[in-house]
Amino acid sequence: MMTNLFSIFDPSTNLFNLPLNWLSTMIGLLFIPYSFWFIPNRHYIFWNFILNKLHNEFKTLLGNNINSGSSTFIFISMFSFILFNNFLGLFPYIFTSTSHLTLSLSISLPLWLSFMFYGWINNTQHMFIHMIPQGTPSILMPFMVLIESISNIIRPGTLAVRLTANMIAGHLLMTLLSGTGSSFPSYLIFILVLIQILLLTLESAVAVIQSYVIAILSTLYSSEVN
Repeated sequence: MMTNLFSIFDPSTNLFNLPLNWLSTMIGLLFIPYSFWFIPNRHYIFWNFILNKLHNEFKTLLGNNINSGSSTFIFISMFSFILFNNFLGLFPYIFTSTSHLTLSLSISLPLWLSFMFYGWINNTQHMFIHMIPQGTPSILMPFMVLIESISNIIRPGTLAVRLTANMIAGHLLMTLLSGTGSSFPSYLIFILVLIQILLLTLESAVAVIQSYVIAILSTLYSSEVN
């Protein structure tokens, strides 16, 4: 019996008490190699179409920088990695690694730190100018610097918490509803199954949207330091 509702996100296993569930993070790599060996099928063509669209969109957001074309592959790789982990977490008995701040912070924090180091070392004047919006009265400048500094510092945290909270919320709701199935009358079970199917569809949309939102926000943060 489940003593704690959040135990469904527990990464520990019964095999020598080792956190082997984290290996599910690498399951998404199994989807990649076949596209290089088999004749391109509909799945590969569709995925390639999505990546090309993302590449063009990220390139537009990054501006006319000489490295914008190659920089998009960082954000496309992050989008693919998060998307695979979000989707795989919807399958039974597969650990949802993106529901932990350990993984989401490990993605957002190094990325944000690299943006900050690059911006303050190479574009110091631009970074100072960005802290005060144009047209700000002189009396409000110290407060605007404080507000912009705080909003900049909390960016990796907001990226990580946004992903983790959305993954946890949907899984908890599905777990709560499935736990009430034993107490439902038999003629109402089909309604519960229908609701679960709708929730699963919603979670699939959330998995795509959250990976897209993190990739877009990271691209916007990167464009601000150039």
